This record gives sequence, C-alpha cells and structure tokens, in this order.
Amino acid sequence: MRILHTSDWHIGHRFHERSRIEEHRQFLDWLLTTLQENAVDVLLVAGDIFDTALPSSEATDLYYQFLFRLYRETHAHAVITAGNHDSPMRLAAPQEFLRMGRIHVVGLASEPTECVLTFPPENPSVAIAAVPYLSESELSHISFETEPERAGRYRERLKVFYHQCVEYMPPGLSKILMGHLFVQGGKVGDSERNIQIGGATAMQVSDFPDDVAYAALGHLHRPHAISGASYPIQYAGSPLPLRFNEASYRKMVYMLDVPAAGDVQVEEIEIPIFKELCIVTGNADEVFSRAMLPEWAGKYIQVQLKLDRPKIGINDSIREVFRQHGGDVLSVEIELPAQTERQEIPIEDMQQPTEIFEQFYKEKFSDIPDELLMKTFDELLQLVEEQV
Repeated sequence: MRILHTSDWHIGHRFHERSRIEEHRQFLDWLLTTLQENAVDVLLVAGDIFDTALPSSEATDLYYQFLFRLYRETHAHAVITAGNHDSPMRLAAPQEFLRMGRIHVVGLASEPTECVLTFPPENPSVAIAAVPYLSESELSHISFETEPERAGRYRERLKVFYHQCVEYMPPGLSKILMGHLFVQGGKVGDSERNIQIGGATAMQVSDFPDDVAYAALGHLHRPHAISGASYPIQYAGSPLPLRFNEASYRKMVYMLDVPAAGDVQVEEIEIPIFKELCIVTGNADEVFSRAMLPEWAGKYIQVQLKLDRPKIGINDSIREVFRQHGGDVLSVEIELPAQTERQEIPIEDMQQPTEIFEQFYKEKFSDIPDELLMKTFDELLQLVEEQV
C-alpha cells in the first residue's frame, strides 16, 4: 500500500493579520495532485486541521471542498485526527456522512477500539491507530497531586492507550500509529503551543509499542525524525511556515510504501513555497539599500533593524520603500545598544518630565534628542496629563 503522511495544516491561520487562505488553497491543490500522481491509497492527517477551534466559514469551506475533491478525483481513503488547535466534536460531527466518502475522522477517543482502522477494507493489509490529541484535562482529579505526578500520569495514559491500540489490531497486518503530541527529542520552534505538560516530556520513544512499521506524528512544525526506535517515528511538520523563524525550514510530506512483509520505505516530498518569507537584517543604510533591489514582489518581509539610537518614523519609511518595490513588511524589530547601568537621580534633583527625558537620552546615547523626538514626547506627555 502507498500512504501519504501530513499534519498541522492550520487552515485559517493569519500571519500578522494577513489571510493565508490562498496559500492553503494552493497547498491543497498541490496535495491533491501529489495524491493522484503517486496513486496514494491512504492519506494521513495527524491533527491541527484548523488554526482555531472555531474556524471561519472561509476556512471550513476550503477544507470540505478539498475532501469532496479527494473523494471525486481520487480513489484514496483519508484518516484525519483532531489536534490541540481543533474542536474535536466540531471536526468529528459529520464523521458518519464522511465515512461514506472514504474519509475517516477521529475527534475524541475514550477507548482504543474507536481509533483502529484497517485498509483496504475488503482485504486488509495495514492497521492504523488513528489517535487524536488526548488532552491532559481529561484526566481525573487527584487532590494534592504535584505537577510532575500529573505529568507522569498523563504520559502513562498515552503509553497504555497506544499499547492497547496495537493489541486490538488484527494479527499479521503492518501497524501504523498516528499521534498529535510531543515526544522527547522533538525539535521545538516558537509557533507550537501546549507541547509539554507540566514542564515534563509527554512521551519517550520507549513508551511506544514494539512491532510497529511507522509512527506518523503531528504537533511540531519542523519536519524531522525521532531516533531511538526500530521503526521510523516522523513529524511531518506544517505545510506553511507559521513564523518568520520557520522561513528556512524545508516543508515536507512523507510517502510510505508499505509492503506485505519487510520494512516501510519512506520518501520525502518537498512542498513548494507558495508565499516566500524573508528576513532582512542590518543597520538603516543596509536595510534601505536592500529594499531598493527589484526582488521583493509578492514576499512577506521581517526587518531586523540595528540602530544606535531611536529614530522617529523609521518603521513607516522602511515599510514604504519595500512597498514601492512590491514587498510587504509585516514586522520591524529594532535592536538598540545594550543598556548600561543608569545613574541614580536624587529626589531633590528631580526636574520636569521633559528635562528628565532629555537627561536620560543624553546619558544613554551620548547625544541630545532631536526636535522631532522631543515634539513626540511632549505630545505623549500632554495625552497622559489629559487622562489624569
């Protein structure tokens, strides 16, 4: 059988308030073509289908349009599990209807028997444990329990659940696990949330069952493998970069060829870049010089600007010069010199706010503030005084 593993679509995600619906539409079009060209039998989506528990109508429409095209234009089955960003009940609400279209959705799971699916249905050769995100909040309350104790109980719950799934699988089939969770050794960025419980690792490689062919994971947004098991444990990552620090990641889906006997063969397939993210670093002269190049059309840009002192209006100037060359600056991060120890001012020497500000500026930047900066400070001071 041929199986494709993906995860963390985050449909409906907004990037610095920019809609990404068009990027997701392009990704899903590409994914459908990839499924068709490779004659994929089963599509696995390991959680975080949507970016929020209450996705917009636009995001929901795009998701169901894809599922309809998957049914109409391929012969593939799909196995979709809820992640921590999803509403499991909302995601699974139409599951009986979707099952008629070869689409299997698992939102909530209280028993391992609810997660085990076999493919192809008429003559199974593969068993899949479609385990959704299992929330720590579902654990029963124990009085006076410490955070490490609760984390350990959560980890044990996950371990037992996966072992029970494997025990329930028919003998003689290749076994694939799905999960949306954090495993020790995973590479964490800053765009994931709730990846650890109580400050402790949710699972270790040794917690997973033996006699498994592949573990298809979601939750971490960088595609990578977890070492230490006798079979591949793989995070597919998100198809779109969700932060600027993910701009350098190669985004992937994973193609599995599952033989009747022997090891699974795993192939990386790189996802195209649908909207390029760029980081521009330097001082003001360097940034403005870069902005003049004819290479910014259709790109999202973060500027990391190094200044020796504050400069009023520079953010707007940078955004405008990039805009004139087709770029869209979403973020300007300003780096000022490290703050040195400040001089203490005795209370009897306290002066008017404007004088204190001038003294502070001169001490920090060895210069006097310019006229525009002082005018801005005076306007802010007036606004504060009007509120008192």
